[in-house]
Amino acid sequence: MSSVLVKNVGLMLSGDIDQPILDADSLVIADGLIQQIGSGLAAPQGAMVIDAQGCALTPGLIDSHCHVVLGDWTPRQQMVNFLDSSLHGGVTTSISAGEVHLPGRPKDALGTKCLAIVAAKSWAAVRPGGMKVLGGALILEKGLTEADIEECAQAGVKVVGEVGLGSVKNPPESTEMASWAKARGMVVMMHTGGTSIPGSSPVGAEQIIATGPSVASHINGGPTAVSLEEAKRIIDQTDVAIEIVQCGNVKRAAEVARYMDETKQWGRVIFGNDAPSGTGVVTLGILRNMAMVASLGGVAPELTVAMASGNTAKLYGLNRGRIAVGLEADLVFMDTPIGSPGADVLEALSEGDTPGVSMILIDGKIVAKVSRNTPPAVRKAQVVD
Repeated sequence: MSSVLVKNVGLMLSGDIDQPILDADSLVIADGLIQQIGSGLAAPQGAMVIDAQGCALTPGLIDSHCHVVLGDWTPRQQMVNFLDSSLHGGVTTSISAGEVHLPGRPKDALGTKCLAIVAAKSWAAVRPGGMKVLGGALILEKGLTEADIEECAQAGVKVVGEVGLGSVKNPPESTEMASWAKARGMVVMMHTGGTSIPGSSPVGAEQIIATGPSVASHINGGPTAVSLEEAKRIIDQTDVAIEIVQCGNVKRAAEVARYMDETKQWGRVIFGNDAPSGTGVVTLGILRNMAMVASLGGVAPELTVAMASGNTAKLYGLNRGRIAVGLEADLVFMDTPIGSPGADVLEALSEGDTPGVSMILIDGKIVAKVSRNTPPAVRKAQVVD
């Protein structure tokens, strides 16, 4: 049995919105799962030992909105290895919002169904740099039947991509298809705000409320946002997850974050990049979301960790995203970046600084010994010889 001891953690940030900071400084991993959490834990025989040297430990971050295609390549930006680069921003899981950038993407019912199934099966077997990708998000097109959605669900498709990016845009058609998908355990995303790609349409509170998706995707715009009044209607009149993205409207992101903080609805907020997109590829986007919401939105920084991990994992039914016994050991060692006025990673986030990442684990295995993209951290995890 392969095992790992992590010791000397300065801040153990759980990713759990209800208990964001754990009173612990060490944990034990065995066969890819977290087995013990505590203080001063001893190393199992033959275990690899990682000394955190006082830095923070968080769950692997989850990008709730990534427009993957097939393989680690984006035709939107003609860039390869963008997911591997995002891994170096602490993202250990990415979730597809729809493979809409595929050249010649089929827009008929049969084609959209086949694309979702192929992508889901492909991504189940591909891990760029070790990253886990929940791919194969069904784009709703006219002509899809309940039997089609059942076939997709049986084939492993777990997500309906942004409603509004295909030809199905408005109730009652969107409402019926969303209900078919949710009845089969699928998470339904819905585009929110102005148009993003040719063929898409603006989506406001009326459509969100009537359709009843699982997620109001990029409530701060993708990239054009609904008004703050529309955003509040969505928040107040539904129970959908509220997604804030990096490639959106910064002002609306801060306003929505403040409103969620004032109303103590932290558990509904999730973070995505909405990239690749016309904005580009933002490899540090989830870390930047954490800093943006903590510094401009007034949210306690430890809660932003949960918004970037545990909240999303809960929504999608993933066995990761929190530091808890029995969960997959996808972990990130991070600290305040050199030069930040923040004494630790929480203070750095509140200052708006992007943390420095010194090590990343997926399933208890080191996939990066130092991030090639973040600023260097003050305190760095290292393997003890």
